[in-house]
Amino acid sequence: MNAVHVSVVIKAYNEEAAIAGALESALAAVRAVGGEVVLADSASTDGTLREASRYPVRIVTLGQPDERCCGIGPQLGWQHALGEYVYVMDGDMRLVPGFLEQALAFLAQHPEVAGVGGRVLELNTESLEYRERGERSAKREAHRMPGAVDRLDGGGLYRRRAVEEAGWLTDRNLHSYEEFDLGARLRARGWKLWRLPADAVTHRGHDAPPYQLLLRRWRSRYACGLGELVRGALGRPHLKLVLQGVRELRLYAAVIAWWAVLASVPLWPADAGARAIAFGALALLPLAGMAVRKRSWSRAAYAVASWNVQAAGLVRGLLASRKPPQARIDSRVLREPGAPRAAGIAGKEAAR
Repeated sequence: MNAVHVSVVIKAYNEEAAIAGALESALAAVRAVGGEVVLADSASTDGTLREASRYPVRIVTLGQPDERCCGIGPQLGWQHALGEYVYVMDGDMRLVPGFLEQALAFLAQHPEVAGVGGRVLELNTESLEYRERGERSAKREAHRMPGAVDRLDGGGLYRRRAVEEAGWLTDRNLHSYEEFDLGARLRARGWKLWRLPADAVTHRGHDAPPYQLLLRRWRSRYACGLGELVRGALGRPHLKLVLQGVRELRLYAAVIAWWAVLASVPLWPADAGARAIAFGALALLPLAGMAVRKRSWSRAAYAVASWNVQAAGLVRGLLASRKPPQARIDSRVLREPGAPRAAGIAGKEAAR
């Protein structure tokens, strides 16, 4: 058995304003159960490392900033974590007191369960993106409800033994869907995941305007995650679970088919005027349908724009090259718990 009971891995990139709260909540949580906190920094360019250096935590940073993605952060933390159990959270989250104790007790009573999560309390309810997300949750998305789930979105506590059987914590190639990928690999090996009816973390998402957020997701390749997920599952035991479990895959495939129909209109055996009318009607059909469903043209426009970005990302992700997900990530340890502030951190901050 490992000497460290629980490792809390905090993945972060440019979370200067929030990282102190995340670290303080994690340190309080591990004091109650015994453990450590690991900050897995994806080569932040703001004051995240300066703020983090004030706390007795292990700080590791990505050696190659161009590798930055959602999947590499938790795996970087896993690479440096020592705990028998590992909890993963974001740098803009705060652990709710008492949740780790509940999760550990549940895992002790249910040896067939690989990971346990809880409720993610969203504090940002103003932006269109998070209102849409809240509405989807209210419609009882299965993986957000208490009980057996297929993924632990928003973080969870995992058994090291189960993750080792699955090969790695998170796929370093994924720009999103890393929790679903982990869940599929675990379930393909007979493990279960569970969400408790208890608050686990609070989360305050970024306040970017909705269309700016879509643009950011394209530029950061976050939108490519679904295609990367499918690409990584090809030929592996969890492929069937991926194809069955990601409902939006069918939606984005339908969007691609819609593109193909639109592209075929100029070839239809009709006069130019009829083809133009047909093209316009087909182009506006999804928007009109969503406006009726959501009773809002602005929400409908955002939904259709999001579909198109995600469908394009699906194609881009399917075509992306991959690195071996189990390969060691190039990184540097900037600070160990109990050590004085690392000179490298101080030097980096002074140079800014």
